[in-house]
Amino acid sequence: MKVHNKLGNGFQEVIYQRCLGIELFRAGLKFGKEVEQKIFYDDIHVGTRRVDFIVDGKVIVELKAVINLEDVHLAQAKNYVVAYDFPIGLLINFGATSLQFKKIYNKKYNEQNL
Repeated sequence: MKVHNKLGNGFQEVIYQRCLGIELFRAGLKFGKEVEQKIFYDDIHVGTRRVDFIVDGKVIVELKAVINLEDVHLAQAKNYVVAYDFPIGLLINFGATSLQFKKIYNKKYNEQNL
């Protein structure tokens, strides 16, 4: 919220990513930025994707800077959470006039334990 409140909408995703990294650092959170993750199909490595952030080793954060979140953005974030076997994810859109965000759960994990 702090990043969106200070910058508003209209910047490229990379600007929001850098600013969020600053805020995560200031908050004392452990995180990795643009972490490369392997994609497997039937236990065969088929490629890699980069996750915007992995926070505290258990939360994937995917950023967008679009006018409005679409189903495809939510599907991408859900796929990352499942494919990378993380319990939870957060999809954040800085491009709208009001900050948009969606919390995503991996059904493999019990939501009550998150």
